[in-house]
Amino acid sequence: MSSTGTELAVAAEIRGFYGRSAETEDVLSRLGGESQAALRQFSFERMLAYGVEYADAVELRARVLHGQGWKDAATALAECCQDRAAAAVAGEAGGPTRAAYLRRASALTRMSQAMMLGDTDERREIYARATALYGGAAEIAGDREHFTVATEHGSLSGWRVAAGPGAVGSAIVLGGVEGWAMDFDLMGEALAERGIDAYLLDAPGQGESRMSHRTYLTPNWLDACRAVLDEVEERTPGRAIGVIGNSMGGSLAMALAAADTRITACCDNGGIPAPWLVPPSIGTFFTKMSAFCNRSSAEETAAVWSSVDPTAHGPNAGYPLLVVHGGKDPLVSDALVEMLLDRVPTRARETVVFSDGDHCIYNHRADRDVLVADWMRARLTAAPARA
Repeated sequence: MSSTGTELAVAAEIRGFYGRSAETEDVLSRLGGESQAALRQFSFERMLAYGVEYADAVELRARVLHGQGWKDAATALAECCQDRAAAAVAGEAGGPTRAAYLRRASALTRMSQAMMLGDTDERREIYARATALYGGAAEIAGDREHFTVATEHGSLSGWRVAAGPGAVGSAIVLGGVEGWAMDFDLMGEALAERGIDAYLLDAPGQGESRMSHRTYLTPNWLDACRAVLDEVEERTPGRAIGVIGNSMGGSLAMALAAADTRITACCDNGGIPAPWLVPPSIGTFFTKMSAFCNRSSAEETAAVWSSVDPTAHGPNAGYPLLVVHGGKDPLVSDALVEMLLDRVPTRARETVVFSDGDHCIYNHRADRDVLVADWMRARLTAAPARA
């Protein structure tokens, strides 16, 4: 018995979406300042690199273009993903579906707080919810482990993506002023696939360490990160350790690498040579740098950030370094990269430039992660065994 088109339409489940919407100057000019800034700062490429599903990124941008606020649009889409996770079939068969939707919900929830500048109770609650959603997915999939390290300068948290049997080394992955540990989990997966245990760390001033434990960047941040190195070393004694920093995390990573002889290799993806020289006139980015260290004045902010010196000479000054740079990076110019390379203490350095790369090479995310993970594996496996 055949069905008519009308009968089919009545029986069908209709999932409604705005779909890809034109982002013309005329449409953008009608939006509020925050919506315009959010669409400008969080491109498709950047959202995808942070774990947002393509369809979710399309719909989030479309809803904002049609007048919905960024936070409200991201929250509504996250709730839709949670509903689909809850509706998945019970038991083991529904596990992959629940995990996938919970991970999508976490990425969207993280997007919902991305335009907030201060650490309000609301923002802390949102970030805690994003962490819980991510943790729910990890528990179902069994593919990563939450960790917290108590230090004398505050607790630091993150996620370990294990390489499994036969791992050849470990690597700590740092985000920047905005993108944090969970946002770089795709890089963690690339490392784990190549036999490297990835520790996606929220350093002082970042993510869960800041929102839940209120651990901010201070002049003692190196000591706090050394406590994480102690934890990694205790878990896998004798194994080589690398560090990877993204955006301003690249500056943190280089400073840590020079200061600690346990670091075998370092990759800087988007760091700058002198973070303390970022001027207040740069706008909201400087405001976020101030929130990173919980300081209110420009002078106090610069003083704290002066403790992050990626060109400092330390006991491990000869570490192998990979600098990854985007030729179209609007934040880090070619001149800044040349200055960094001129000042860095190590001579064992390599540079890879993606000619059309944006900041942190979000527009070549897969190629970037392959490059970094393969380079790190080669350096870690070539290192002599630690005593």
